[in-house]
This record gives sequence, structure tokens and C-alpha cells, in this order.
Amino acid sequence: MNGALQWRCLATLAGKEFRDRLRNRWVLAVALVFTAFSLAITYFGSAAQGVVGPRSIELTIASLVSLVIYLIPLIALLLGFDAIVGERERGSLDLLLAHPLTRLELLLGKYLGLAAALSLSTLIGFALVGLLLWQRFGQAGLYHYSGFVLSSILLGLAFLSLALLISVLAPDRTRASGLAISLWFVLVLVFDLALMGLLVASQGQVGGDALAYVLLLNPADLFRILNVFALDDVRRLYGLAAVVPPSLGQPWLLGSAMLGWILAPLALASWRFKP
Repeated sequence: MNGALQWRCLATLAGKEFRDRLRNRWVLAVALVFTAFSLAITYFGSAAQGVVGPRSIELTIASLVSLVIYLIPLIALLLGFDAIVGERERGSLDLLLAHPLTRLELLLGKYLGLAAALSLSTLIGFALVGLLLWQRFGQAGLYHYSGFVLSSILLGLAFLSLALLISVLAPDRTRASGLAISLWFVLVLVFDLALMGLLVASQGQVGGDALAYVLLLNPADLFRILNVFALDDVRRLYGLAAVVPPSLGQPWLLGSAMLGWILAPLALASWRFKP
């Protein structure tokens, strides 16, 4: 009975978070942003070469990768950075915990509700491009595109986990928002530049193939490897292609690392959220 009650509480919290995002039109707004940008990239990404529309599924996915790497981590961090600290500042955290509800259930309920909202907006936002690619390339194109969408959702879930960790650690919303933006800046912009700078400064002498495994420490790079470095005809478009050994492209390794980025921040947040 206690286990059933705990799952019921978890589902109730998750449903509330999800309905709140539907009610304030957050899901619709994010879905429209993804739809507009993904359609623009798909249709006009090759306009400079005099071509309108997708030329190949590989180049289309490679173009959309850049969009996802910049947008989804930022959206996920902004979505979750105040999930806990916001409740604390509003004075509603103690009220929630006064119910027959554990802190772990509160944390997981909020995460699952926000994850559902983020996943739904991502699926809706990329649906029209999926339909276009299916009409142009058939089931083979849709198969590859589905893998891209799934990895985009996993990337969002990883950064959402990091957002909840920030929300637990930060003393107030102002510092939580600053930490979220700083984390986005470091992982999305600075990390790769620092790695490439190290390679250039050392003329490729530092690290060798082992240095490529540093990419596993960044979920954005994991996403890039999954969707770009597995495509031979677009590897040359990315400066890090030269430092990625074939062994790093193993699906089990990349999948395990991405799962770790989802679970580890949640585990740390749960540990720090204890009374």
C-alpha cells in the first residue's frame, strides 16, 4: 500500500508539472520555435548552392544538429533551474513537504513532469520535418531522422537533470539562473574551443586518441558524436572529427554515457536535497 501511495504521489506531481506547462502554453511556444527553425534549416540550408529543400538525409541531420546543440540545452536549463529553489523562495516547498510526500518523490515528480513537457515539445517541433523527409527519402530517411529526434530528447533530459541539480544547490533563483546560463556557456561554447585550443597549441602531441574520450564529459559532444561523427560524408564539416577515434563511436558506449548524464545529476540532486 505504501509503495502504491508513493507512486500515486509521484504521478500526481508529474501530472501537475506537465499540465502547468500545457496551461501556460510553454509546450506550444517551444514546439513552434523548433518547427520554425527546423523547417527553415531543412528548406533553405542549401540555398547558397542554389538548392531549396533537403538534398540528403545526412546533410539535413548534420544541419539540424547545430540547432539542437544550441537550443535544447538552453531550453532545458531554463525550464528546470527554478523547480526546487523557486518553490523554496515562494514558501511553498515546506507546504508540499508537509503532505505525505518524500523529498525524492518531489524531486522525481517534478523531473518527470518537466521531462514529459520537454519531450512532447521536441516531438511536435520536429514532426513536420520528419513528414517532409519521409516524403522525400521514404522509410530509410525516417529511420535515421527518428534516431536524431530520440538523441535530441536524451540531450534535453541530460540538461534537465543538470538544471534540477542546480535548483537544489542554488540558494536563490538569481544565482540559479546565473549558474544555468554559465553551465550552458561552458558546455556548449567553451568546452570544444578549449579542447581544440589545446590540440592546436600542442600541435596534436597532447593526449592522442585518449583525449577524444574527454568528449564523454560533455553531453553536447555526446549528442554531436551520435549524429555527426557516425556520418562519413559530413565528418569534414566539424573540426573535432580529426580527434575522434572509431572506437568512440560504439553505440553502447555513447548510450551508456548519455544515460549516465541523465541519472548522475539526479542522484546528486537527491543526495543534496535530503533534510
